[in-house]
Formats: sequence, C-alpha cells, structure tokens
Amino acid sequence: MPVTKQPAKTAVIQKGKRPVTSKNKGRDSKRSKKQSSSEEDSEIDVEEEMVSSEAEIMEDDFESDVTIEDGESGDEKMQMFGSDDDDAEMMDDNFDVEADDSEEDSDKELASEDADEEDKVMVEDTSNLIIGVDSEGVTDVGAAQQRIQKIVAILGNFKAYSGQGPSRSELLRQLVADLAAYYSYSEYMIEKIIQIFPVTEAIEFIEANETPRPVTIRVNTLKTRRRDLAQALISRGVNLDPLDKWSPVGLQIFDSPVPIGATPEYLAGHYMLQSAASFLPVMTLNPGDNERVLDMSAAPGGKSTYIAALMRNTGILYANDPSRDRCKSLAANIHRLGVRNSVVCAHDGREFPGVIGGFDRVLLDAPCSGTGVISKDPTVKMSKTEEDFRRLTHLQKELILAAIDSCDANSKTGGIIVYSTCSVTVEENEEVVQYALLKRPNVRLVEAGLEFGREGFPAFRGKSFHPSMKLARRFYPHVHNMDGFFVAKLKKVSNKYPGSAAKEEGIKSDVNNVSVAKPSATKANVANKNVTKPNAANKQSVTKPNTTKVNVTKPNATKVNANKRTNKKTRSK
Repeated sequence: MPVTKQPAKTAVIQKGKRPVTSKNKGRDSKRSKKQSSSEEDSEIDVEEEMVSSEAEIMEDDFESDVTIEDGESGDEKMQMFGSDDDDAEMMDDNFDVEADDSEEDSDKELASEDADEEDKVMVEDTSNLIIGVDSEGVTDVGAAQQRIQKIVAILGNFKAYSGQGPSRSELLRQLVADLAAYYSYSEYMIEKIIQIFPVTEAIEFIEANETPRPVTIRVNTLKTRRRDLAQALISRGVNLDPLDKWSPVGLQIFDSPVPIGATPEYLAGHYMLQSAASFLPVMTLNPGDNERVLDMSAAPGGKSTYIAALMRNTGILYANDPSRDRCKSLAANIHRLGVRNSVVCAHDGREFPGVIGGFDRVLLDAPCSGTGVISKDPTVKMSKTEEDFRRLTHLQKELILAAIDSCDANSKTGGIIVYSTCSVTVEENEEVVQYALLKRPNVRLVEAGLEFGREGFPAFRGKSFHPSMKLARRFYPHVHNMDGFFVAKLKKVSNKYPGSAAKEEGIKSDVNNVSVAKPSATKANVANKNVTKPNAANKQSVTKPNTTKVNVTKPNATKVNANKRTNKKTRSK
C-alpha cells in the first residue's frame, strides 16, 4: 500500500511546484516596479507551497495507517485523492491565468498612460514653437536649432498631433525661417529645397553643402595611364585612391604635401583637376572615333578634353564658349593636355544652327543657378532670386533647341544630344527637357547609360512630365558624395518635324530679302555720288541723263558764241 501511494505523493509535490515557475515566467521584466513586486509575491507563494506540501505528506502518512473498510478498494480510494488533487490543480491554473490577464491589462493601461503623457508633453512643446517669422528669436541660432529638431520630429509623425497644436503650414513656415537663420540661406532658397526633398532629406542636403566635396582628378589617357600616374603621385607623397568602379580614369585625392595643381605631372598634362560629377555628361555622350562633336559651353575645358580623349584625337571637336575671356583658359588646357582635334570658337550657342551644324553628337552643359555646387560657391545661398531662375530657364530652353537643331539625325553613329546642369531644381532640368520634347517631336529620351543615380521626376507639384523622364538621372551630395547634377540623353530620330518646313522657308525668304536689298543700296549710293568707282552698268544709267543735259546746254552756248561773232563783225565794219 505505501509503495503504491508514493507516486501520488510525488505528483502532488510536483504539481505544487509548477505554479511557482509559471508565475515567475509570467512576470513583466520591462518594468522595475512590477518586477520587484513579482519577486515578493513569488517568495510568499514558495512559503505557502512548502506548508501545503508538508500538510499533504502528513495526510499521506495518516492514510497509510488507515484500514480499508465498508468494501472500499484501494483503487477507489486513490481515485478519490486523485480527483481532489486535480481540482486543486485546476484552481491554481485558473488563478494563474487570471493573475496573468490582470497583469497584462495593467501593463497596457500603463503603456497607454505613458503614451498619452508623451503626446501631452509634445503638444505642450509645439505650442511654444511658433514665434513668428519676423521675431527676434529667429536670430538666436541655438534656439533655432532646438526648434528645428522638434519640428522635424513632429512633421515625421504629424498624424499623431494633428488638431492638437499648430497647423502643418505654420510649422513649415517656422522651419523655413529657422533653417534660413541657422544655415545662412535666403528663405526663398530654403523653400526651393524643401519643395524638392522631404523635410528630413532636405536638412541632409543642406548639411552636405556645408562640407566640401572630395578632390578628384581625371587621368589624361592621351598621355599616360591611371596606374602610372598613381605611382608617380604616390612617390611624391600624395595619398590617393581610385575614384570608383564607375570611372576608369578618376582618382580621389585625400592628402598632398604639394599643391595638386602644381606638380610636374599636372604641368605636363597628365591629369586634369575635375569634379567627379562633371565626368557624367561625357560618359553619357560616349563619343567615338572620327565623329563631329560640339561642346556648346566648353570652358574651362574639363569636359572637352575628356571628349577628345575618348575620341583618341580623331574626328573634329568644336569647343565653343560665348565668353572670349574664358576661351583663353579653354585653349590653355587644350594645349597642355595634348588635344589636336579641336577648334576653339566663341559663338553664342543659340546661333549655332546658323553658324554650323550637322554634328554627330552635341553636349550642352547649360548655364544654371549652381544649386548643386553650393559647397564650392556659397554665394548661391543668398544671391539667387526668382528673376534669376526665370532668366536662366528661358536661356536654357533656347539653348537646348539650338543643340537639337545642330545635331544630324542621319548620323550613322550618333544623333545624340546630352543636356546637363549643376543644379537640382526642377525648373532648370525636367521642365526644360519637357519643353524640348514638346517643341521638337523628332527627339526621344533614352537611357543615360549610367549605373547609378536617382531617376528624374515624372511629376512635380501638380505638373506631369513625359513618362520617359524617369530615364534622366539626378545626383545629390548627401547621397552620392558629389556635386548635385542632372543628366538627360536625347536621341534625334529625324531632321524634320511639324513646322520645320515653314521655318526653313522663312529663313530662305529672309536671305532673299537681304540679297535684293544690296543693289538698291548701291544705286542710292551712286546717285548720291558716294561710290567712287561704280560699275559699268551704273555708269551708263547714271551718265545718260548728264549727256542729255550737256546736249541741251550746247545749243545755248552756240547761240551765245554766234551772237558774239556778229557783234565783232559789225564793230569792225
């Protein structure tokens, strides 16, 4: 009998210990107060279980001495004890579940109370964020920085605070004022940047403009190789690395004991000091051997000499720049780098369809606002106005049409126009390309051929552009660690487009009018006797009236002479 009851006694003891472990596991370890209270409860539970286990052991010992009476079997007696233990176990389990549920409910209540308190604190903070754009508090740089951080946090999760504090427009106005004061920008420029990027990324872009971009050089493959140049510069103590996998001719300079623009290798024309972003338009243009290429805005010559290197000094390169002063530096770099296939000229780019055309490829790095190179030219922060952007976009639209008209669609290898700017604004980039697509239906946007860069904007602030605008590429200093740049590649599929015939007829009529006007001017000059040597035809037409006059006056002169002779005869008689 005692042997058969020992497993039941063991089971009771184990069942008594199990609730202790479940309670210890069910405690919330995230809150220190709850944890300390749970430890105290667990100690009390352990003591109670120890007492209950001792009482059960005493009951088992007492039952072992009791004789079986009234026909009850030992199995029935065991079933009776077993059912009591099961009831106790169920009660303990129910108590544990209810305790765990109550603890979870209390935790949720505490979490919701904490969240409400945080929201309340944030709303209280936002009530003091709007100080007014014209307030003197904007000039306090430290306070402006704190407000910038708070406003950015609120705008990042504005749905949680909508209707409980300042409106979104008020927060944005205050943010623009604080950013302009903290980073020394005009509010107009800050608004331009915030329109392009989300608030957090706009601040990253502004921060990136506060640090200079890495110094990079381009190896002149007409005179040397990148490996040989790197070894020569390293021997002079220059710390450098290859630029990246996307450029086989770029080197990044980290440190140099001598000015990198005054080494013997530089003077010998082995490399060109050039920003990494300016490699991209030439790589997109991808000129080949024996082609006719036009660089419409070439000075100071970084892109033109790169084009000549890719052409391996074959074909012909027209390096044009409207400024004669800038053409001097352009010619100097062309001579230093050993370029022999180029012609330097100083024409207005808008005149090029009339000056010369039929190019296989045309590169237009258009004049722009420079919003992508603020780290090089900090004056852009305050100097650019709405009028500047209006004037620049008008010029860019004229230049891109001239570039398209200067390209030959029947070229076997080209028919390519590349448009690029060192600006990040949409007015100077996507809108200009969209204008060209509308005015010249004979061109198409094609892949730029670059392995990286963000896509162009297919839409912006309610304006929709051509779906192929995604093929253009954008580059940012805070993303790619290079100057802000925009590159678009156009393919000219035909030299004719609707309206081109009327345009050609208008040009011919203008030429005819000019040729007809020249003889009339000559006749007028001859009539006024301003031309000393008139042609034979003019002599005849002009001298005939004079001869008639002479013929008319001759009889008069004869009559006078005859009268004189008769008078003399009468006197002599």
